[in-house]
Amino acid sequence: MSEGKKMTSSRRHHLKSVMLQIAASWLAEETKQIEAAKAAYMAEHCPEPDFGGDQAALMEFCKKLHQSLDKIDEERYDAEAKVVKSDLEIEELKMKVKELGGVKKPALKKVRMSADAMLQALLGGKHKVTMDLRSNLKQVKKEKKEEETADAGDWRKNIEDKADRKKMFETS
Repeated sequence: MSEGKKMTSSRRHHLKSVMLQIAASWLAEETKQIEAAKAAYMAEHCPEPDFGGDQAALMEFCKKLHQSLDKIDEERYDAEAKVVKSDLEIEELKMKVKELGGVKKPALKKVRMSADAMLQALLGGKHKVTMDLRSNLKQVKKEKKEEETADAGDWRKNIEDKADRKKMFETS
């Protein structure tokens, strides 16, 4: 089908019914094969009993039947043991998968470490490396402007200066 065209509902219904008919025929054929296989197995392993003989023949038949039951019971027990063993193995493998897949890495914590401590941790205790980055920086001296700000911030001096100016203008 092309991308632009959609299938009509009647066409889709028809295809679905055809697929269901084919599947039904396959199921019927499969059940016939299973029944034929059962009949062949029963004919091979379980012959029709012959009860027309005397008591000795019946006793012999019962002994054979008992032996075959014992053999079948042993096979059943072996099959059950294999199933139990494989189930335990499956559970162990599931646990291993959970252990391997379920382990989550914890969130790493930030650790404050100096450059010297990092280098020592990376290179080991043998190497003595110092990285004093502050020693390589230039020293800058700060100028003190505190005196200027103190002069400008003193309000009493400003008032006295303004009072002197006022007197100059009044006298003239």
